[in-house]
Amino acid sequence: MNDAATLVMEKLTTEGARNAATQWLQRFETALTAGGPAGISALFAAESHYRDMLTFSWTIRPVLGAPEIGAFFAEAQKTTGAQGFTLAEGRTPPRIVRRLGIEVVEALFQFETTATRAFGVVRLPTANLGQAWVLMTSLHELKGHEERIGVRRPSGDAYSRNFGGLNWLEQRNQEQAFADRDPEVLVVGGGQNGLAVAACLGQLGIDTLVVDKLPKIGDNWRVRYHSLALHNQIQVNHLPYMPFPPTWPKYIPKDMLGDWLEMYAKAMQLNCWSSTEFAGGTYDEATGRWTARLRLADGTERVMHPRHIILSNGTNGIAHIPDLPGLKDFAGDMFHSHGFKSGAPWHGKKALVLGTGNSGHDVAQDLHSHGVETSIIQRGSTTVVSIEPSAKMNYALYEEGPPLEDCDLIGTATTYPLMIRGYQAGVKRMVEADKAMIDGLLSIGYKWDIGEDDTGHQMKYRRRCGGYYLDAGCAQLLIDKEVGLVQFDQIERFVPEGALLKDGTVKQADLLVLATGYHTQQEMVRRLLGDATAERVGQVWGIDDQGEMSNMWKRTPQPGLWFMGGGLTQSRIYSKYVALQIKAIALGLIPA
Repeated sequence: MNDAATLVMEKLTTEGARNAATQWLQRFETALTAGGPAGISALFAAESHYRDMLTFSWTIRPVLGAPEIGAFFAEAQKTTGAQGFTLAEGRTPPRIVRRLGIEVVEALFQFETTATRAFGVVRLPTANLGQAWVLMTSLHELKGHEERIGVRRPSGDAYSRNFGGLNWLEQRNQEQAFADRDPEVLVVGGGQNGLAVAACLGQLGIDTLVVDKLPKIGDNWRVRYHSLALHNQIQVNHLPYMPFPPTWPKYIPKDMLGDWLEMYAKAMQLNCWSSTEFAGGTYDEATGRWTARLRLADGTERVMHPRHIILSNGTNGIAHIPDLPGLKDFAGDMFHSHGFKSGAPWHGKKALVLGTGNSGHDVAQDLHSHGVETSIIQRGSTTVVSIEPSAKMNYALYEEGPPLEDCDLIGTATTYPLMIRGYQAGVKRMVEADKAMIDGLLSIGYKWDIGEDDTGHQMKYRRRCGGYYLDAGCAQLLIDKEVGLVQFDQIERFVPEGALLKDGTVKQADLLVLATGYHTQQEMVRRLLGDATAERVGQVWGIDDQGEMSNMWKRTPQPGLWFMGGGLTQSRIYSKYVALQIKAIALGLIPA
């Protein structure tokens, strides 16, 4: 086929995709207006998936199956009044792509409701363009309360050439002091999640204070171990409104990221109090406000009464120290991996690292690099995946060509069943790519697994935030026996000199690092907000009964309590949804 013929075919394919998407959207709007569930259901395949991001339900939720989707929309449309479904202007045009092995027309569209503007994604199988396989709708903005960006940016008149009045710096200092007011939103934790949601709240005019117990914003990354860098590439890790510079490395070092977070807070004009610890709080049902106690750097307390508290202090908050036989008898240095900085002080000595997650392997590798005779103790089977090429496969969408905001939109269209199928398909490719490494680990007695239901490390992360290792080089050290391996079931108990094995020998150690994970978020709620609130909220993180992340990024059973967690990709995507919900509550569009 010559070049001219190829161009004609590509043009016809593009036009066909656009026409198919346009026609489906027109028929969908007609069916919505008519209001009958049967008419709506007819536009969806028998096996179909819908995910709503606030537009029709004011929450994050899936609906599965054509009859269920039809019933949902028929009821929701009564109050939503959705209309104007058209292809999204200025965004990635309809394309023919393969998703989970199915060829589809994938199109981004826009529409309005009585109170909002929204975007969405639809996937129409090319085998049957009349019925949608996947649909997602995503709230973009509230009418009359749009983000103050672009053409809506502030004029600067409040402080520009303000002769005789307060200049910008004086106004910022006054705003951050909160001397005469309480914030509407108190964000606990000044990492990427706390800063991202504060930035989005700020653009919606919500008065927000971020508190962090460390001395400077960004220290949550700076204080971590010496060699740490992100395990996924920069293109998926940008924060809202401010992408990383194009000159930055693919894998961002921890201190570089810490400095960026500090700069980001200043550039986005976020109100941040560092060296400030959230000491606890109670909720008043009558006033709809919290009584929050903040412990300041000078030892005094400040009591505030925000309407909302967002806990953004990480999915890994409180270090878990297991109760293991003889552990308290160990006479050497012992601490949790959360407090590990560098192996340099133990040069020439011996160390044991208990745990085979990311932290356990990275700590062991750092110790080895500093001339420490190191062994890892493996307590349970672990999923080990190469950073490149395998782990990188999970972000293939971001290398397809569409801009970041379009990739984010497309990525949120995945329901739990589709996510499982996607990870299962991806894991098969990962295992093939990592075969030599896996065989090498198995040959030394390492307990390796492919993840629950063959979904690999990603679902371990979502379900329990652990049990996997993204290999930064320690796997080969283990295979080459430069780092030792001890199975926990070989250990009788810990003794002052190290670990007493069941064969009577002692694995000696001067240092024992406990890479043993963290308590659940619910336990953190219990300690900060009390038993009653913890029980009311229930599980935080993990998968709920709808296949969504439990109590994350949406209203919880406890009014005024929110959770932000996850990596930079999740913080970027979901921070806006949290901010929009809080703004909608303030406007009376939805209850708290």
